[in-house]
Amino acid sequence: MSLPPFNHDAHARFTEPPNTSWTFAQKIENTEAGRKWLEGEKQGWKVIDTGREDTARLYPLMISAIVPRPIAFVSSVSTTGVENLAPFSWFNMVTNNPPLVSFCCSSTPRVKDTPTNVRNGLGFTVNIISEPFVENANVAAINAPAEFDEWTISGLTKAPSVHVKAPRVKESAFSMECELFQAIDIIHPVSGQHTTTMILARVKYIHVRNDMLNERGVIDITKYKPVARLGDISYGRLGDVFRLPRSVWDQEKEKIEQVLETRERKDD
Repeated sequence: MSLPPFNHDAHARFTEPPNTSWTFAQKIENTEAGRKWLEGEKQGWKVIDTGREDTARLYPLMISAIVPRPIAFVSSVSTTGVENLAPFSWFNMVTNNPPLVSFCCSSTPRVKDTPTNVRNGLGFTVNIISEPFVENANVAAINAPAEFDEWTISGLTKAPSVHVKAPRVKESAFSMECELFQAIDIIHPVSGQHTTTMILARVKYIHVRNDMLNERGVIDITKYKPVARLGDISYGRLGDVFRLPRSVWDQEKEKIEQVLETRERKDD
């Protein structure tokens, strides 16, 4: 299959949200896009019993559906001094107080270096991947032998951390120095097999490039160019971005009550 070249000039842009006229309790079929979406229901549903389904089939289905996933690019070091670099797309923020992030490491076919290294007390860094170095980061996912140093083939640059032994990725515009907060081994409830380890990481220091910050002191998403994992070996980039304000009950209470009262009269 022939693909068009990557568009290096494209960047995230802000647009209006999909339905600027949406009101409380409005049904999806009130818009043309909603009606087109609901047309797909006519083809029915496939119901999958995960207890009976082959896990090898569940994996590609779930990673293709639970998207987009941010990627934790984790730099760690072993007790013998061997450095390790690996991307994990089962990753997200947990809380800001205390600042915690989480990522999960599969234990099959073998326990990876990262979950071993993060338990050793030397600390580690979690770096965010942007478009200009996604290939460099992707190669670190290679199934190399234990204690192989992925830095050597990545072409990326080590930058010193101020609190942990593991270096951060200099090319990353946002890096977090972390300590292990908790490691949770996921045990299959039927087989008893240890399949995954969830790492809760406490963020001790953040390194963020000044040119990525806007006037409010937060990331300018149009400059950041973050990438996300999709299904199979696919990655995604940000395209159109829209903002939706969060409703405040004290401001919307009267309007909500009117909508619900009107609906009740129609139902009578």
